[in-house]
Amino acid sequence: MKKLFAQLLGNKKALIGVTILLVIVLVAIFAPLLTEYSPVRRVGRPHQPPSWEHWLGTTRLGHDVFARLVYGARVSLAVGFGAGLLITVIGTVLGIIAGYKGGIVDEVINFFTNMVLVVPNLPLLLVLAAFIGQASPLVIAVILGLTSWAWGVRVTRSETLSIRQKDYVKSAEMLGEPAWRIMAFEVFPNLISIVGINFIGSVIFAVITEATLEFLGLGDPNTVSWGIMLYNAQNASALSVGAWWDLLSPCLALALLGLGLALINFAIDEVANPRLRTGNMLGRWFGLVRAGEGKL
Repeated sequence: MKKLFAQLLGNKKALIGVTILLVIVLVAIFAPLLTEYSPVRRVGRPHQPPSWEHWLGTTRLGHDVFARLVYGARVSLAVGFGAGLLITVIGTVLGIIAGYKGGIVDEVINFFTNMVLVVPNLPLLLVLAAFIGQASPLVIAVILGLTSWAWGVRVTRSETLSIRQKDYVKSAEMLGEPAWRIMAFEVFPNLISIVGINFIGSVIFAVITEATLEFLGLGDPNTVSWGIMLYNAQNASALSVGAWWDLLSPCLALALLGLGLALINFAIDEVANPRLRTGNMLGRWFGLVRAGEGKL
């Protein structure tokens, strides 16, 4: 673990990604200190352009866009990390059990995993959200968590099958260690990088999917989130009337959060897979080649 974190701290992608994510998290936590306006009260004229009074302008209803953006970060982050954690926990636990136990247990878990994989994810989410109606962020997070764990099971199971053959696992079995302890203290620590990649990828998926569902009108319109901001901007025809700030603000926020998480994911992947680190060496090699051509 110490070596893993040391390598991540020395990775530029990880530093940039963590910085972006940390800024967004701090903005969400200290939202009341960053703006004096309420995200649900009218504080200005409809579609007022950005100014010193309203940094990102106002919506059609006169709400301050910056206030809705910083308060909406709380909901979007909560849904993303909550659903990502649920997806990762289910996928990791089932994957380790299936890979280590094998036999009938593996067959049963694979059966249900294949069932989930066969059903297209987004159409299933649309049907469930439409059936529920105006789904709250908590409901959306639970739906995402219970319908998106299958790929995590597959990846974790394949890695567990490899780790199960290692000498230290065989030694623990010969010493009479219980299966739960072997899975928790011998197998799981060697899956940290895979679990980290699954978690970050699940968070990205959850944030984007939540915004998509809310943009399509399947979320609770009384909630303040980035997806609801997109939904309201669409209904207000923000682009048609020239209120680009109403639509662009949540789009940039989602893109920035996705960029930060993606950079962290790439960094973990590079640390876990040494073959990917050759990219930096190739970049230096091409730099030397260009320098040599310039001298010629």
